[in-house]
Amino acid sequence: MLLYYKGCTAREKINSISKATERILKAAKISYETLDDEKCCGSVLLRTGFLDDAIDQMNENLKDFEGKTILTSCSGCYKTLKEDYKKHLGVDLNVIHISQLLEQLIRENRINLKGNNKKVTYHDPCHLGRHAGEYEAPRNVINSISNLVEMDNIREKARCCGSGGGVKSAYCELSDSIADLRIKEAEETDAELLVTACPFCKLNLSQNSDNLDVLDLSEFVFKHLDSEEGEL
Repeated sequence: MLLYYKGCTAREKINSISKATERILKAAKISYETLDDEKCCGSVLLRTGFLDDAIDQMNENLKDFEGKTILTSCSGCYKTLKEDYKKHLGVDLNVIHISQLLEQLIRENRINLKGNNKKVTYHDPCHLGRHAGEYEAPRNVINSISNLVEMDNIREKARCCGSGGGVKSAYCELSDSIADLRIKEAEETDAELLVTACPFCKLNLSQNSDNLDVLDLSEFVFKHLDSEEGEL
C-alpha cells in the first residue's frame, strides 16, 4: 500500500501542495492512504541539533511506516526517511519523492498533460539535490510540459532558498536575503515561472518574490492535467 506522507509544511502551511498531489494520484488511479494523526518525520529536530528528541520521534513514527511504500512531497522528509532513519535506527524504509513518481507516471502515460511553450526555471532543493542526489526527475517532469531554462547555479552548485536548518525561524532577515539572491537569479533567466520540489523552498521563495510566480512541482503538474479543471 502506498502511504502519502504529506509533511508538516504541505499539510499545515501550503496545503495546495498536498491537495494537488492527491488529485494527481486520483487522476492516475493510484490507491493510497494518509495518516489521520500525521506527525513530523523528525527532520527539523535533526537539523537543529536535537538528536535525542529526533530519534524518539522517528521511533514513534515507525509503526506507521514499516511495510509501506512512502510517498512524500517534502525534500526534507524524503532525505530524513530515506537516509536518516537508516543511519540512526537501522531501518531501510521504501521512500519515493513526488518528483520521482511524477516522472514515472509521465513516462508510462498514466496521466494526460497539456503542454505549452512557457519558459520555466527550476530551483534545486538542498535535501533533494545535494543531499539525496536527485537532480533529473524534476527536470524531466518540467521538460515534458514546458521549456526548462536553467539558472547559473544549479544541481550541486545551486543556491539554498534560505529556509532550511531552522534559519527561517531563527534568522528571518538572513533567510529573506538568501531567498532574494535566488529570486534574482531566477528572474535573470527571463522565465515566466519558478518551480521547485520542496514545500520549504516554495514557501520562502514565494514570500520573497514580487514579480515571479513560484509553484511546487506537484502544483505545476496539476495545473496541466487534461482531466482536471479549476483551482485548488
